[in-house]
Amino acid sequence: MIDFRSDTVTRPTREMRQAMANAEVGDDVYGDDPTVNSLQAYTAERFGFESALFTATGTQANLLAIMSHCGRGDEYLCGQSAHNYRYEGGGAAVLGSVQPQPIENEPDGSINLDKARAAIKADDFHFAMTRLLSLENTIGGKVLSLDYQRQARAFCDDHQLRLHLDGARVFNAAVKSDCDVTGITKHYDSVSVCLSKGLGAPVGSMLLGTKAFIDRATRLRKMVGGGMRQAGILAAAGRIALEQGPLRLHEDHENAEYLTAGLADIAELDINAANTQTNIVYARCRSGKAMALRDYLADQGILITAGKPIRFVTHLDVNREDVDQLLRAIRRFYQASS
Repeated sequence: MIDFRSDTVTRPTREMRQAMANAEVGDDVYGDDPTVNSLQAYTAERFGFESALFTATGTQANLLAIMSHCGRGDEYLCGQSAHNYRYEGGGAAVLGSVQPQPIENEPDGSINLDKARAAIKADDFHFAMTRLLSLENTIGGKVLSLDYQRQARAFCDDHQLRLHLDGARVFNAAVKSDCDVTGITKHYDSVSVCLSKGLGAPVGSMLLGTKAFIDRATRLRKMVGGGMRQAGILAAAGRIALEQGPLRLHEDHENAEYLTAGLADIAELDINAANTQTNIVYARCRSGKAMALRDYLADQGILITAGKPIRFVTHLDVNREDVDQLLRAIRRFYQASS
């Protein structure tokens, strides 16, 4: 199957599998897994933070970040489309008793800082205490500008807020922004980074911050069942993902641009090429046949995420020939159904 549903479907490389098989391990709950410790030290240095924590998932990393910055009854500001608000099971509220205050995202994925300012609660016992602003980069495949992130940092400093980045695809953002990843992460108090999306690891995310912040997150990770034992088997693949994965992300972006151009030539689809900034492509089916298209493509050995809009994601297990095969199949579908 050729899988365009997400970059989470990537399979570990042969080098990753070999590293996992040979990984030196210990009990990470005791802090003595050398491969995990090495990954955490490397990640902290690579991103310019004091400390890092290996977590099972990006959802867990974001949950730990919010719970480490906020206490019970506190509040965090986020985008209405933010992953840690819409797609993570309400964990901050359910498990952390932290109230989300969503703000409608702007078309470029940012949060209007004037609207964020208006959402900050007064220091009054009737209200939750606003403690944190959480941004996402990339968000829906779109990249926050470097200037906007500088403004967000200044905004948080002015209002005594912490600033967290859901950076699941932050390396994609760095490639598009033509900067080192630290040119983005330097603005944040904490950052989560996914290893198992476009970077290709089978499992895991990293959470970064100060040592005191990571110490608290480590305690909370244990509380929510995230303490793993011989986790070096997984961390070994994560190290390769961080070292090698970013070097080829430009290929995914190029394939996404190529796919966008091909979809734009199909009259039955509506697509705005300007919205393809990284490795995620959105198109709308004018005839309302998205589900039928999905089923047809599945029969052809191609998987997509159907909806309004349809989403296609390019990644390391998709090449230019796969994109051509997808485009040919879509054309056949519409020719047969016209």
